[in-house]
Order: sequence, then C-alpha cells, then structure tokens
Amino acid sequence: MATGIKDKVAIIGMGCSKFGERWDIGPSELLAEAFEEALLDAGIERKQIEAAWYGSCSDPISVGNSAIPASMALRLDGIPVSHMENMCATGSEVLRAAAYAVASGAVDFALAIGAEKLKDTGYGGLPFVYKGTFNDLWLPLGSTPAGFAQLAAGYRTRHGTSKEDLKRAMAHVSWKSHQNGMLSPKAHLRKAVSMEQILGAPMIADPLGLYDCCGVSDGAAAAIVTTPEIARALGRKDMVTIKSIQLAIGSGVESGTNQWDGSYVRTTRAAAQKAYAEAGIKDPRAELSLMEVHDCFSITELSTMEDLFVSPDGGAVHDILDGFFDRDGGLPCQVDGGLKCFGHPIAASGLRMAYEIYNQLQGRAGERQLSNPSIGLTHNLGGVPYLGIAAISILGLHGGK
Repeated sequence: MATGIKDKVAIIGMGCSKFGERWDIGPSELLAEAFEEALLDAGIERKQIEAAWYGSCSDPISVGNSAIPASMALRLDGIPVSHMENMCATGSEVLRAAAYAVASGAVDFALAIGAEKLKDTGYGGLPFVYKGTFNDLWLPLGSTPAGFAQLAAGYRTRHGTSKEDLKRAMAHVSWKSHQNGMLSPKAHLRKAVSMEQILGAPMIADPLGLYDCCGVSDGAAAAIVTTPEIARALGRKDMVTIKSIQLAIGSGVESGTNQWDGSYVRTTRAAAQKAYAEAGIKDPRAELSLMEVHDCFSITELSTMEDLFVSPDGGAVHDILDGFFDRDGGLPCQVDGGLKCFGHPIAASGLRMAYEIYNQLQGRAGERQLSNPSIGLTHNLGGVPYLGIAAISILGLHGGK
C-alpha cells in the first residue's frame, strides 16, 4: 500500500536568481545564479549530485528543447539530467521528480531547477507557445486574462457577491503583494501601490485591471534534496522536509460538460485534498503557518483561498478584506510579494515559492521573517481554470506536523 513521501525527503539547499528584466545575461547565467546559491547552501560538491530535473516551458525562445542546456550551464557531467514541462506547474513538477528519486532510494542527492528567459521574447505577457491542433480547436484567439476573468463572473453568480465588494477584495490582494514585495530584494517589482491606484487602473479583462495581473520576468530557482538521515549526518539542524507534493490535472470535464459552474478551480481542490491527506493536515486554516499561491491574477488568489479549504465557500472576500492573509494576519500569504511582484518566469515560479517557505522555516527571510513558522504550502496553477494543472507542495520543519 502506498505510504507517500512525508518526511522521507529533506531540502538541504535552495537558490533563487534575481527576477526581472535581465537583459545583461542569458538563460545559462540565470541557471548558474540559482544553482550556485543552492550548492553553497547545501554544503556539498557538484560531483555529489547524482541526478537532476530541469524545467523550462518556452523552449523555442528560451533555452532549448532538451536538458543539454542545463547540463552544459551547470557542468553536470555524466549524470542523468531530464527536461520537464508541465505548463505553469513546471517548477513544482521538477521538485516532485527529484523528491521521488530520493524517496525511492535511487539516488542520495538530486537537483531540481527551473528557468525562463521571457523578456527576450518581446511579449508583454506570456508568449503563446501552446499552439497546434489542440489549441486551434479549443482555444482560438484565447487569452490568459480573459480565461481567469471568467472566475470572477462565476464567483459572483454563485455567491451573490457584489461587483464592488469583489473588486475591493481583489484590489486588497494586489495591494498586499506590493507591500510585501518591497521587502524582497530579489523581486522584480519593489514599489508600493495604493488602493486608489489599483482601483483606478486601466481595464485588461473585466473585472481585471492592470494591477490585478502579474507580469512576466526572467528568473531561475533551484533545490537540492536528500534523505533526512544524510542531512542529519551533514550536521543539519532545523531541517526542512517535504510533507507532501501532489498534482492534479484537468481531463476536459470543466470545458466539455456542464458539471462546473466557473466559480472555483477543480484541480486545485483535488490536489489540496490529496496533499493534506499525505501531510496529515486536518485543518489547514489553523495548521499552516504561511502560503505562497499562484496569484497570476488577483481573482485567482481570492478563489484559491477557498479551493485550498482555508476560507469557507463564499468567505474569501471577507477574509481578505479583514486582513487575514496579510503579513501580520492569521495566515500570511505571498510574504515575498508573490507572482504579482516577482513576475512569472514559468518554470521557476514553483521553486521560487518553495524558496520563500524554506527560508522562512529556517528564520532566514530578513525583513520579511515571520514569527516561528513551522509549516508552509505552495500552490502552482497551469493553464486556465476550465482546463489546467494544479500542484501543491507542503514543506515543514522535520519533527513537526
């Protein structure tokens, strides 16, 4: 019978590049920036890494279609290096692969790394890389903001929320992220934005205004994992272990049937239920110390609070406006500024979220540091609400829940 991977894998090193418009360097340098920090943090030698998983999403315009660019950039000679892509959940997917390799006993040390060089594409948003017969049939002329704006309409219809209350809650989500992002040296956007600016911004896809949308960036992030026993032998204290990594992918039910009302994301709920079961969490609202969620748009973060069973259905608007998810609230969310302030270099985002949780758990988050966090959650969401991928990772101090 399957027992899961709870506390079978320890993260001993993490790294994250500066996110932003990195015109001065290429993908190889981004990879090296994140990897070198992770290697130094882990306190091991490059030659001790036995396998690596490398994520990139926009291959034709970024770093190439195979894992060779990563093995060359990082000098990972003679070991298996695998390329992975799973839309915006790619960063979480490579961590899952590396963790499973260690948990299985196949290797002692594994690397997960993701990078994207999106600003060089010339696109203001994500380049439309998923062409082919599938998208020509299902998503002709589709756009990501339009796809996520539909969540707002579905949410208002289901819960009877006024347009004004929903818009104010969405604005608070973005305001909170900018307040937190000012304290993140590696964030792309580090400037406070007022509620008035957010509410008065130009409309992108009703009700999403300019400040309701995250941008894109160049960036990379990495993790090195091993077993708790090896980590302990290396002298690790306050060890961070993986409590759960779960992923759920859409099968077309949402977009091809009337079994979904458009007010929530089914894949997030499915992944969350499995993740909590694996981690042994009964009440996430009370047991989690902090969260990093996929706030590609402010409405997404709002609905995610309910999809993660932290807010009751219809209750996220009130929790947000009450400051429950603020840095000094009951359950801080996006303490580093989230996608909203870091931007979204697709394959790096999931690992960037884990980087923040990891540093918070070890008390190394500087001005952002929370008081005694013990367990944190990351959430990635790829695709669109009606057809996509959700990944949940739960990290915690070893010996804790």
